[in-house]
Amino acid sequence: MLAAERRSRLLAEVRRHGAAAVPDLAAALGVSEMTIRRDLDVLAADGHVDKVRGGARHPRPGDAPARDLTAQSRRNGAEKAAIARHAASLVEPGMAVGLSGGSTTWALARELRGIADLTIVTNSLPVADVFARPDRADEPYTQTVVLTGGVRTPTDALVGPVAVASLEHLHCDVVFLGVRGMEPTAGLTTSNLLEAETNRALVAAGGRAVVLADHSKWGAVGLTTIVDLNEVDLVVTDAGIADDDAEVLRSHVAELWVAPLAFADE
Repeated sequence: MLAAERRSRLLAEVRRHGAAAVPDLAAALGVSEMTIRRDLDVLAADGHVDKVRGGARHPRPGDAPARDLTAQSRRNGAEKAAIARHAASLVEPGMAVGLSGGSTTWALARELRGIADLTIVTNSLPVADVFARPDRADEPYTQTVVLTGGVRTPTDALVGPVAVASLEHLHCDVVFLGVRGMEPTAGLTTSNLLEAETNRALVAAGGRAVVLADHSKWGAVGLTTIVDLNEVDLVVTDAGIADDDAEVLRSHVAELWVAPLAFADE
């Protein structure tokens, strides 16, 4: 059963009962409880279900979908923190670093805040805010380039032709990309067409392209492909990814790092 078909059936089960427990869903679909939990992470991220202790419920009428960056950063927050700390080891003082929009790249931005003499290229307003000029003179000053693309996404990323045109003339040592999903056939995907175009340009502007994606992104497919898996240099995910899934992912990418969750326990 394909992941998309499984999630469709899973969503139908939750809608039919109003709420459902993980063991019951696993039995109904004939898959492991771990698979159900990963699928619920994906469905919750899209606002289709609300995760509750031990299962999920269908959103009640009047519930507002929490899709802003703050809400997204709370989902798998420990995993995103671990990924960010692992990825930060790639950055050295004096580098030009590209950061796309997204909650995991936002977490990375906070990790990079203390590295001196960085030039940050980003189309994300929250990321740009992280690198605002410090109030204290003894803190490192980081130059920031904000790409004004004209169209603002729900996570406050600016996308569109102006951003793409600007990136054609910029060269980063390394770029970090957040994605909606990773899947062998669809590749790296997002749900926004203009964001996909902007992120493709960001990948092209980087000497090294690194994808930051927690384990719930594996098997998820957004509306449009950014690039194929083999077009990036490194994927950084977390130890929540199943061993079998990690092996499949490793066979499609140049390099895979799995960040141990112990990094998030400090």
